[in-house]
Amino acid sequence: MNKTALQQQIIATLEADREVARTVLAATHEAATHAESKAENKYDTRGLEAAYLADGQRRRLHEIETALAAYRNLHPTIGSDEYVRVGALLCLEHDGVERWFFLGPDAAGLKLQHEGREILVISPRSPLGHGLLGRRIGDEVELRVNGQPQCYEVLEIH
Repeated sequence: MNKTALQQQIIATLEADREVARTVLAATHEAATHAESKAENKYDTRGLEAAYLADGQRRRLHEIETALAAYRNLHPTIGSDEYVRVGALLCLEHDGVERWFFLGPDAAGLKLQHEGREILVISPRSPLGHGLLGRRIGDEVELRVNGQPQCYEVLEIH
């Protein structure tokens, strides 16, 4: 698989998300500062709720911009790697099912279709991403999810 093309696809997706976030932020800011948002009595919280929403959108926009910067500065290795590191494209087996992951610097949870495969972006901050760092083909990573052990085997590293 072409990791450079995958990285560009992630960047394009984040750029599109950024534009949506900017539009939503503008709308929520307008709602928070609009004259109709002014409290009519001490129980009227429309303005406060709109301000909280605008603040959340501002933080979301910042997260997207941080992720974009991280991906623009990422230089994944081309070809097969000996061990898992940030920028690795991985095929893992879990309960007899093969799944593809991209261990990126940020934007965890992003799902992409790339070269006919679904790829889930994970980061080193996630339990799976942290557990995979430094692993090699054939290694297993065991995690506890809701008290239940889950085992992932590294099948491929690109």
